[in-house]
Amino acid sequence: MHIEVAAAQFAPSKGDYAANLETVGRVLGQLEQSGTPPDLVVFPETALTGYFLEGGVGEHALSADRVFTDLLTTYRTHVVRPGAVVDVAIGFYESRNGHCYNSGLYATLTSAQTPDTEPALRHVHRKFFLPTYGVFDEERFVARGRSIAAFDTRLGRIAVLICEDAWHSISGTIAALDGAQIVAVLSASPGREFGSDGIGNLRRWDRLLQALAEEHGIFVVYAGLVGFEGGKGFTGSSSIYDPWGHVMARGSAIEPCIVRARIESSDIGLARRATPLLADLETALSDLVRQLEALGARMDPGGGR
Repeated sequence: MHIEVAAAQFAPSKGDYAANLETVGRVLGQLEQSGTPPDLVVFPETALTGYFLEGGVGEHALSADRVFTDLLTTYRTHVVRPGAVVDVAIGFYESRNGHCYNSGLYATLTSAQTPDTEPALRHVHRKFFLPTYGVFDEERFVARGRSIAAFDTRLGRIAVLICEDAWHSISGTIAALDGAQIVAVLSASPGREFGSDGIGNLRRWDRLLQALAEEHGIFVVYAGLVGFEGGKGFTGSSSIYDPWGHVMARGSAIEPCIVRARIESSDIGLARRATPLLADLETALSDLVRQLEALGARMDPGGGR
């Protein structure tokens, strides 16, 4: 199965949901006119509001249903070709059950005249690991998600991770064990550790994403914000990795852009047969679960560690 994927990075207008939604619509319209419209477009973390809202998160947080409805309306404004369909992963601040989350939704959008495919909100991932160090202060303003899961789509089984989620190797492992063939990583990563050998966080991202793809035999689509918020510059560099960990496409660190690649789902089986690490992990999983449960019991504050 051939799947056209794209990662679209831009500099959001801080706190301006309507303007950022319009930017997303223009990007989707541009891609629709590209000759080979993508099947999947991944946008960055908090693309609809900007990242550093801090105490303003509650004011700008919306329900996933509201964001899905607005995305569908915007898509149909910019894409009128009968039969047009695209899957989208995008980051936003979510309001749910009295809490705010740093979330990413995955949805199928269709033009108004699409008899064979129904639009649908397919999944919402709530950021599991919240950075609260250095320039980050997420735990003060958003609640932590409680699960990492893959889900079924028309393009296969997919998982969404948000920024620091991907810095913990166990997140990708859980997604792959749950059947993910593609992992969309949404990010807002400020530049740091500048030196003669480049930008430190970008070097780290490249190692992490390569390892995520190679260890589990999956495709990884990474989308990062660009632009400045509060004097902090995001480092973009949206990229696509194949199941061997090779970079298929990479974007600018500073400019808005779209990176694209055609991926072959059959490559997943080829990579996993060549290096069957995921199969080895599945074989040992029950023993690993028992060990993790024992470690959890030892580390529990009530356990007297």
